[in-house]
Amino acid sequence: MKQGAGGLQYPFEETPAKGDIMNVAPGIFWVRMPLPFALDHINLWLLEDGDGWALIDTGVANDDTISTWSEIFETKLGGKPIKRVIVTHLHPDHVGLAGWITRKFGVTLEMSRTDYLMCRALVADTGQEAPQEAIDFYRGAGFSERGLDAYRARFGNFGERVYKLPDVFKRVKEGDTLTIGGRDWRIITGSGHAPEHLCLYCEEAKILISGDQVLPRISSNISLHPTEAYSDPVQDWIDSCAKLRAEIADDVLVLPAHNEPFYGLHARLTRLIDGHEKNLKNLLRSLDEPKRAIDVFGALFKRKIGRDVFFMATGESLAHLACLVHRGLAVAEKDADGVVWYKAA
Repeated sequence: MKQGAGGLQYPFEETPAKGDIMNVAPGIFWVRMPLPFALDHINLWLLEDGDGWALIDTGVANDDTISTWSEIFETKLGGKPIKRVIVTHLHPDHVGLAGWITRKFGVTLEMSRTDYLMCRALVADTGQEAPQEAIDFYRGAGFSERGLDAYRARFGNFGERVYKLPDVFKRVKEGDTLTIGGRDWRIITGSGHAPEHLCLYCEEAKILISGDQVLPRISSNISLHPTEAYSDPVQDWIDSCAKLRAEIADDVLVLPAHNEPFYGLHARLTRLIDGHEKNLKNLLRSLDEPKRAIDVFGALFKRKIGRDVFFMATGESLAHLACLVHRGLAVAEKDADGVVWYKAA
């Protein structure tokens, strides 16, 4: 058992090799699939389910992931098929191959309604021009014309790593119970990182499959996007962390989508809540004079923000500024050029 920061404990010394599966609990196996991003892996979970398997999340749609899954299906599953595909939320590293796997095995995708529909909407943007509302949104954040051109160029790339989604899905929602392999898994939803993120909690086995809702070493991205420009994702995230802490026992083994399985759920949730509250305080102190969203990176991030994460950092800054506005601690005013300036109330 390895000891980690923040009082967390990591029970596994190794991670599964590419193309292999690793047993982490009776009937539960860990797959680590490569990702073509700075965050270079995702954890996916196979649950034995009688004469087949249930799969939690799928990886991105690319040739490497398809090849790796094909090897696993042929050599690691004892000749038993995938019977269920359950996706925690809409992001391509989680839903990317859902369409391919469900069609391969003739099964129905199981997912929350909000994330399924939002995913379809985002995929439909592929090949389209960026809408004027989105251009105005990032102009308001302080983007230069060069930055807006970069946004226009990247608009619609969400669908590039998502295989054609199934046209039919089965809705999974808060409070549902999924019976898999003789165990009952209660669905608890979170919000902020994704609109309606599914977590699977088995009280009997003391296991939580947390997706991106609880990660041990990194904090999930919480961004404000043009499609929901008036929402408050940071408060949604904080409230979701508090809900999970209240409803799930502290002694569970947490199986996250990134990093490694761990113990110490309540400590981690408290740290995530406290981290965002600290960021909000730092941000508010920085608003002694008006600032744009792109001016406040220093109050939120310890690293220098380069081009590779500029859009993500802007989204996080906008989300935290929106939280301060919703709490009545800051005000936002748009100038004649369409740029939004934030100041402490």
